[in-house]
Amino acid sequence: MKLFTSVHDVPSIKQFVKDALELKANPYAHQDLGKNKTLGLVFMNPSLRTRLSTQKAALNLGMNVMVMNLDKEGWALETQDGVVMNGSTVEHIREAAAVMGQYCDILGLRSFPKLIDREEDYSEDFFNKFVKYCAVPVVSLESATRHPLQSFADIITIHETWMKKPDGAKPKVVLAWAPHVKALPQAVPNSFAEWMCKAQAEGMIDFTIAQPEGYELSEDFTPGADIQYNIEEALAGADYVYVKNWSSYEEYGKVLSYPGGWMMDNEKLKFTNDAKVMHCLPVRRDLELSSEILDGPNSLVIHEAGNRLWAAQAVIKAMLETL
Repeated sequence: MKLFTSVHDVPSIKQFVKDALELKANPYAHQDLGKNKTLGLVFMNPSLRTRLSTQKAALNLGMNVMVMNLDKEGWALETQDGVVMNGSTVEHIREAAAVMGQYCDILGLRSFPKLIDREEDYSEDFFNKFVKYCAVPVVSLESATRHPLQSFADIITIHETWMKKPDGAKPKVVLAWAPHVKALPQAVPNSFAEWMCKAQAEGMIDFTIAQPEGYELSEDFTPGADIQYNIEEALAGADYVYVKNWSSYEEYGKVLSYPGGWMMDNEKLKFTNDAKVMHCLPVRRDLELSSEILDGPNSLVIHEAGNRLWAAQAVIKAMLETL
């Protein structure tokens, strides 16, 4: 593996989950792989779980780790070609990424969308140029359109906690839109939907998306998903509910009006099959998700966050094996 940006870089979800759980059972078994190798983590935006879990994963594999908050500690980057750099940008991404590739064997990059120009964000221009010019394997720590390490941890968590039924029934997984005070990217729900649709195709789950009208994700990320607009009907029989806000894709980056009743609470859990509740964190309590769920027995958010470590370690291990 030389690139990890989406589920399309993973031949088999089932096998990748198995690899991650083997690392969870024996975290330090492959330290020789990372000996004298360096992982560089480059952040254009804030991070807690992504930074700490990926850094710890590399240490478990015997690697050295360097972290740079490029938005605060680096030069302002120019990404466009053919421009005279007589403005606020100081360094071109061609040189910046290439230099980082000289110092590191693997690089991780985190960069959020601007939520102004959909074509620009969905082109992944910044991320793709970074990959092109750094010339070393790259793992996405979240991009404008996807957050694959989070989604990998999510499917690990579902697989790990699902109590298999005698009749071989698959879990029903619902991605449920939730309110928020500001416009958020589609990266996490895009990625979650993409991974769940592939998991559904591999016979692992049944997948439903519940959102108000106007909040449909790009169809590129939802092939095979059951799309519903009534939250209570969508939750019927659910075994897992993944709660997340996102802004409109069609009216790009906008927060549209929506009917009340979209925050997950214990009353809504009554429509489910005593579902486990997930969220990528950070979460705004009693806006996106009720405190009674977060502090109750149905919450998987801490377990899920813990699995970020094993998702990252499985990806980095696969990359080390290609060096």
